[in-house]
Amino acid sequence: MAKNVLVTGAAGFIGSHVVDRLIDGGHNVIGLDDLSGGFKENVNLKSIFIEGSINDTDLINKTFEKFSFEYVFHLAAYAAEGLSHFIKKFNYENNLIGSVNIINASVNSNVKCFVFTSSIAVYGANQLPMIEDTMPKPEDPYGIAKYAVELDLKEAKEMFGLNYIVFRPHNVYGERQNIGDKYRNVIGIFMNQIMQKKPLTVYGNGEQTRAFSYIDDVAPIIAKSITMPECYNEVFNVGADVPYSINALASIISEVMNVKCKINYLDARKEVVHAFSSHDKIRSIFGNQTQSISLEEGVKRMADWVKKNGAKESAEFNNIEVFKNLPDSWK
Repeated sequence: MAKNVLVTGAAGFIGSHVVDRLIDGGHNVIGLDDLSGGFKENVNLKSIFIEGSINDTDLINKTFEKFSFEYVFHLAAYAAEGLSHFIKKFNYENNLIGSVNIINASVNSNVKCFVFTSSIAVYGANQLPMIEDTMPKPEDPYGIAKYAVELDLKEAKEMFGLNYIVFRPHNVYGERQNIGDKYRNVIGIFMNQIMQKKPLTVYGNGEQTRAFSYIDDVAPIIAKSITMPECYNEVFNVGADVPYSINALASIISEVMNVKCKINYLDARKEVVHAFSSHDKIRSIFGNQTQSISLEEGVKRMADWVKKNGAKESAEFNNIEVFKNLPDSWK
């Protein structure tokens, strides 16, 4: 019998792909999204879609009462790590308090398992490779909020018996990503700048490194996890293994999109310089399903999609709370 599953952030990038995979797996999916960062066209037509916020507790409680969810996938978030320093209140309201609202409803509704997408931002700096049993030391409000939710889920398991699975994805890219968001998702930003015939903006010297994860290496694992009891009450890194410098990334994207690589170097931001994680733990459970698509192939697939959909105007974030040390390009 098909299970009722809630996916928050269902119109967003990762969330919409997780919805697709759950529907392919035979689940009845109810998606919740306030469309602040997602798009209605991302929503799978075989799902039931509810437009609303995770901070609307009345809506959340009514939705849980109506559908009696067995599983919850909580992907709704405002995932602008660098910007989070300057939007502390907004960050904690949406990434922490909103998450607690979903956890509370899940406890009250006896949900079988709560799947949460955290982030490798919880690790902070100088912990390489990032391993799940390393003590998190987040360095920005976004990472702090994500780690706080992880701790709350651990408490909810101990106090109320709510099973959980935590995934820490990193630098995920692919089709349906919002390339018009200038505050996050460097691959989308670069592709959008190329489509607008602009130079690529790089903060600092471009030698900072990240392991960029194609969406099809992440979403299927997240969706399948509820069928694997050995995943319950565990934390997993998920994504690509090989780190690349931002300079190398710029070169790969330029080559795939058949343009000369032109970079406009800006002042460095306060951010973790090198970030990549170990995936030994998740590989021990999912095996060869964790084999990642190469960066060149993933970029090509995303570029094909971007070319079909065109460039996007970068929207301004109008709720900046702290202006001190705000990068000039964000003012």
